[in-house]
Amino acid sequence: MASEEELFASVDSLLEEEPQLPPPAERARLREAAGITQARLAQALKTTTQTVKNWENGRVAAPKPPRLAAYQRLLKGWAAKYPAVGLDLGQWVADRKHDAQAEAGPGKLAPERVAALDAPSELARTTGAPVQTPDAPERPARPAGRAATSRRPASKKAAAPATDPRFPHGPLAVLDGDGSAYGVEGIVLDCPATTVVELVEWTLKESGLGAAKLHRNGKDSDPLIALTADAAVKLGLPERLEGHEQRRSLRLPEDHPVVKQVVRAKWKLTQRGFGPWARIYRPAQAGQRQCVQLAVLSWDALDSRSWPGVAEMEPADIARVLGVYAQRVITPRGSTAVSGLELMTALRPPTRAVRDETSGNWISGHNPGSLGTEPMDPAPPEATAEHPVVVNSGWTGGFLNEEAYQWVRDIDLLADEECTLPHAVGLDLNTAFLASAARLVVGLSAPDHFRAPTFNPKIPGSWLADLSHIDLDPRLPSPFTPDGTRPTGPAWYQTHTLAYAQELGHNVVPLEAYLRRETGAYLDPWHDRLKTAYVDTLADLGVTKDLTDEEFLAAMERHKDLDPALAAVLAAIKATVKGGVGKLRERPQGRHYKEGERWPALERPTWRPDIRAAVISKARVNMHRKLNNMARMTGLYPLAVLSDCVVYPSPGQSPLDFLPYAASGKPQPGGFRLGPTPGLAKLEGVQSMLWAVDLMEKGLNPARHIKGGDAVLDEGE
Repeated sequence: MASEEELFASVDSLLEEEPQLPPPAERARLREAAGITQARLAQALKTTTQTVKNWENGRVAAPKPPRLAAYQRLLKGWAAKYPAVGLDLGQWVADRKHDAQAEAGPGKLAPERVAALDAPSELARTTGAPVQTPDAPERPARPAGRAATSRRPASKKAAAPATDPRFPHGPLAVLDGDGSAYGVEGIVLDCPATTVVELVEWTLKESGLGAAKLHRNGKDSDPLIALTADAAVKLGLPERLEGHEQRRSLRLPEDHPVVKQVVRAKWKLTQRGFGPWARIYRPAQAGQRQCVQLAVLSWDALDSRSWPGVAEMEPADIARVLGVYAQRVITPRGSTAVSGLELMTALRPPTRAVRDETSGNWISGHNPGSLGTEPMDPAPPEATAEHPVVVNSGWTGGFLNEEAYQWVRDIDLLADEECTLPHAVGLDLNTAFLASAARLVVGLSAPDHFRAPTFNPKIPGSWLADLSHIDLDPRLPSPFTPDGTRPTGPAWYQTHTLAYAQELGHNVVPLEAYLRRETGAYLDPWHDRLKTAYVDTLADLGVTKDLTDEEFLAAMERHKDLDPALAAVLAAIKATVKGGVGKLRERPQGRHYKEGERWPALERPTWRPDIRAAVISKARVNMHRKLNNMARMTGLYPLAVLSDCVVYPSPGQSPLDFLPYAASGKPQPGGFRLGPTPGLAKLEGVQSMLWAVDLMEKGLNPARHIKGGDAVLDEGE
């Protein structure tokens, strides 16, 4: 064991090497005393405002050279001008060395950690040893041997106690090139790994990362490590992953040294290989999973459309974004689309423990309400043209065409009084697909074929019927087709579409049907969790349910600027909804695919195009119902609809200028209503009526561009 003199010498040596910065709170005091804002300081040091905040709240200990020297020089200058009462910077440095020496002792302080100390309280956070004060009773030191050392910032509020003691450090961490792994709630772990194999073993054995299962019959979430570009290079990975195929197909070649290293260590990679989202695992032992999810940030693991601005953030802020998403949705396991699909399974696990009546033992059995463990072939009209069910059977009977709206009103149907209105205002329905998933009954069993069945709106399935005789107002899109045109003959429809035809007063006589006997609200828990995540995140951004419509519009206009990290979480939640629904009918990927072959997605029980059709059919019907009610209540007709966005002519630039309100001031039920919950509307954009008419004359959809900047709505696949 090292002597006290050796420890003191080591401490002194490290203190001489460590750049001397005051504690985070003192850094903030000096800046405020100088009258400089965090934004102004960030500009001077060529960094971001959030990074300055991290320095001052202790989330990040100090900047890296050469910015460190400049920051140190600035703080010294401010300390000379604005000394704290009874303390200047030089005195603080001396006191720091004295405190470190006084606290050091065998069994209490590892020499290699002394350099990180900036207060006695930091000693407790760094080593796990309790800080002794003259009035405090002596407590035993924390057992040694834990390599995953955590550093929590002193000025940050402590995290809520972990719900599962197996995962004290949260679900994930972002690893930088210096070996700092930034976790949730500002925690920072010291990761000694220099290879991918070492990183995987450290994560499973020492990091304390992971998350408890979302359902009692489910599985714990595997820990996620996101790698910065510097961390990737340090671990032997290329900084960028280049290739000529689609981005989702990019992966390291099998002869890459890192892949060979993983295989030699008897770890496995999933079929997608070592790509932007690499899953490294060994078979479970004694019921314990051995799996780590990696996300390589410089390989575009966080797509900018789903995670806007996140890839450019500091590691601590990336950890915050991913951590909030993990807490409210699920630990990311791939793209937001992949996570959306995995969330369905996590909330509706396919199996549960059941007692074998013969042996009395507990065995794995089907979990009621789930999709089971085996993939299920769709009915031919529910499949895609390249599906083996279609190709092998020679099916020519047509396909289900339940898609989101892409409709523009015929320019000849514009009235003169509409054209004289000055503005075109776009309304966007919040997470329309999520709203349609609420209490949605879908099929859980295989489809059965029926001829000339009696229509039943309570049975989910696909029906062949002729709706071409139904004559509706041409100033509205037809509710029966995605392009809004009138049907021309028999076609396949999902149950909700035919039920709406019946709701409008028309007789429905199906010719054929593929129906499912076992049904259930499979998506209900998925809807509930994502709705709560969406509403809570909007509320954190200042958009709450108790706002008036005027206050709501004002809050939505500024909500993205209040906290870019939470705004990114909100965008990811919305992408999770659309992407998860799209994944239910994932098409084959890659240029080498041949029609009629099975592709990997077909081996999932969650490859269910009929469920996707049910969600989209109900969303489109909900949209038409609102359009119809708006026409009845206000006499207004839309110019265009694209998915969940509708454009109306308006006398003013606000939705308040044309939305229907009762004499009491409350919104009229049945039409579009403003608000922060799924299914309610928000302002999408405002342009001139002349602009909208010009696009319509060119055959373009104003709803696609109403937001400005050539905005294009994501259709979900």
